[in-house]
Amino acid sequence: MLSRVADNLYWMSRYLERAENTVRQLDVTLSLMLDTGGVNLESRWERMIAALGKPIGMEWDGSIEELSKRLVYDSISPVSIIYCLNAARENARQVREEISTEMWQRLNRLYHQMHSPHAQLQFPSNMNDQLAAVIEGIYLFKGTTDTSMIHGQGWQFIRLGRYLERAYATATLLEVYQPDLFHSSAGESAGHHYLELVGLLRCCTSFEAYCQVYTADLSPDRILEFLLLNRDFPHAIHYCVAGTRQAIEGIQQTGGRRPPEELKAGIGKLSAMLGYTSIKEILSGDTAGFLHTIREQCLRIHELIYRYYVQYSIQSALAV
Repeated sequence: MLSRVADNLYWMSRYLERAENTVRQLDVTLSLMLDTGGVNLESRWERMIAALGKPIGMEWDGSIEELSKRLVYDSISPVSIIYCLNAARENARQVREEISTEMWQRLNRLYHQMHSPHAQLQFPSNMNDQLAAVIEGIYLFKGTTDTSMIHGQGWQFIRLGRYLERAYATATLLEVYQPDLFHSSAGESAGHHYLELVGLLRCCTSFEAYCQVYTADLSPDRILEFLLLNRDFPHAIHYCVAGTRQAIEGIQQTGGRRPPEELKAGIGKLSAMLGYTSIKEILSGDTAGFLHTIREQCLRIHELIYRYYVQYSIQSALAV
């Protein structure tokens, strides 16, 4: 597959996953405002900004409506919903011949829906509906992708972008939440702490899935185990790393370049970290450091993917 095509499909997928992550974090933070005890308003919003990577221009300024509007409609910040949709649509336009008509229609519809003249004006009074519409549009696009596109190299690059972005976002979220929720103070109310844990699970669309495994008895160590090590839940980091590995193998099987040993070793190392480490070992050690290492490994894998599949030289192409 041409590097241009791989690049656009990979980033189209990452941007849509990033938009979904921003929507969920914003929606959960807004809903937690109903709880007036425990963590103060400023701390909650600063935690959300940290979980999004502390983007420039998204600092907490005391105005819920203003920050929410920037997270949705700021066309400059790479974590804003409108920025991600603009970028994803442009990536799709660059490779229009590689995606199905149905995929283009779904993405185009969501793009124009968010760019309609009334959308921004109605945002303060219609915030929840707009966020729900973005999630619905992204889900429809993902479903359309899996049912209308040939599962060849292009589809594998879409999976690759989706799983790598999701693994990094989940690790960032857990690292940010870890100091507050996994070391709660004795004076903190049980009800407040429970709501915060529910909010964390909702950020990863995992509340019901967690309850099916552990029941509704929420505990920080079980949540960490579920979102880190579960092999069957699509937002768990272990599942995402496995999906990344399968996508790399799928690219080779569909006629793509053979993944270099450096890339296979990087993914294998991260997979082994998650596959052969127990939650007790993680909790007894440096939990924040473990999560930070996952993030660093994801960035390293991204760099190697770019080096060998997008920006590779003629010499390296002939050598592999």
